[in-house]
Amino acid sequence: MGKKDYYEILGVSRDASQAEIKKAYRRLALKYHPDRNKSKEAEEKFKEISEAYAVLSDPEKRRLYDMYGHAGIDERYSQEDIFRSARFEDIFADLGFGSIDRIFDIFFGGGAARRAPARGADLRFDMEITLEEAAKGAEKVVSYRRLETCERCGGSGAEPGSGRITCPACGGRGSVGFTQRTPFGTYSTFTTCTRCGGEGSVVSNPCRECGGAGRVEKVRRLSVKIPPGVDSGARLRLAGEGEAGERGAPPGDLYIVIHVREHETFKRVGNDLYIEVPITFSQAALGAEIEVPTIDGDSATVKIPSGTQTGETFRLRGRGMPLLNGYGRGDMVVKVVVRTPTKLSKEERELFERLAELEKAREKGIFQRIAEEVRGAFR
Repeated sequence: MGKKDYYEILGVSRDASQAEIKKAYRRLALKYHPDRNKSKEAEEKFKEISEAYAVLSDPEKRRLYDMYGHAGIDERYSQEDIFRSARFEDIFADLGFGSIDRIFDIFFGGGAARRAPARGADLRFDMEITLEEAAKGAEKVVSYRRLETCERCGGSGAEPGSGRITCPACGGRGSVGFTQRTPFGTYSTFTTCTRCGGEGSVVSNPCRECGGAGRVEKVRRLSVKIPPGVDSGARLRLAGEGEAGERGAPPGDLYIVIHVREHETFKRVGNDLYIEVPITFSQAALGAEIEVPTIDGDSATVKIPSGTQTGETFRLRGRGMPLLNGYGRGDMVVKVVVRTPTKLSKEERELFERLAELEKAREKGIFQRIAEEVRGAFR
């Protein structure tokens, strides 16, 4: 169910002046304030009218509410932020309700700015692996430093036998307030308590192992399984293996970021592997079957048809990289490059010279045939 209209809650029109809004809230607060009306319904009603007044008494918040409704407030302010700059002080003083801190006690159970124990930080570990490890999967041991719960105090930060006490600086609220009166009204500002860091409590006798922090830095060694098919940039999340949280708060996570080293033979493009293989003139001209290495460590046969030109490619289905978290594999693409020999034996030279003569005669025959065809066309 959506929130009720703030103007309706206070019983004022949408063009009501600030004086009319203040007057309406003062009347309703006198009726529903929990210090005067002990019913559960009264406390809920007081929260409702106080939230409406906190928004409508602030020109900027009221402008956003008039333009966008509750969405304009909820998207920009937390409930605590709504009350931080609200002008309750003079109203409460007139009604005899005491300090502005009382409204935070009502809304937030004794401390609007009290900070809960923080979740542990996430950690990142960059891991380099080979292409073969990426293809087959691997199990690697990582070693890293992290904050762990102090065994001596169990994370409380206090020496065994002692505990935490209410912060004397903020009275357990986690924040301290300052009230300033100006010609434009009374403003209350709240800041995080520097003594307790916003927690509302402090350690009376700090643990000698962790100094009151509740956590100590240690080296963690962990075995990590790398799934087949990973590529550079892949992130493996290990839940709960980050830093310990404060005093029982959940731990963070560890993220393993994968970096696959470049391979001397294969080039990876997605799940396909590309390899360049040299062949001889005779293999290209006559055709042949050649053996090429694969990422699995064995070899595969590629049939080279006669008349193959340098740069032609041949695809071997299913001999590429495995699909990450799936079934099947990519392909291996073999590119052939006709290799020109740099040193010839006497016998090889004689053979190539004979081949050159044959090629020359063949080209001459082709030229003569073309010439005859041209002459015949003009007869």
